[in-house]
Amino acid sequence: MAYEVEKTDEEWRAELTPAEYQVLRQAGTEPAFRGEYTDTRTKGVYSCRACGAELFTSNEKFESHCGWPSFYDPKDSAAVELLEDRSHGMVRTEVRCARCGSHLGHVFEGEGYPTPTDQRYCINSISLRLEPEEG
Repeated sequence: MAYEVEKTDEEWRAELTPAEYQVLRQAGTEPAFRGEYTDTRTKGVYSCRACGAELFTSNEKFESHCGWPSFYDPKDSAAVELLEDRSHGMVRTEVRCARCGSHLGHVFEGEGYPTPTDQRYCINSISLRLEPEEG
């Protein structure tokens, strides 16, 4: 798949910390309840830490108590790419940045959260960068 932002593995390694690289480029997962944005209530826009694409807003963030930031919808459906993930003996839906292909997390449906979409985009904090609202 071709992405708008294409970089070599060496370029990604040079730009990202080892922990960021492990999650964003190798589909890793940060430890639960440790991420910088797990409990954040700051209003603003969450962008891809790798390429800066706007992905989610604080308006769609909700408390799921799962250990990672949760959103019920992306800022724009074209901002994320959804792929079937059959790793770890499970069938899940991986969420990637549509602009650079970086791994963000997974999306789950039908869990019964009181949200408009009945979806939970479970996203690694380390995949995101929050730009707080001004004013």
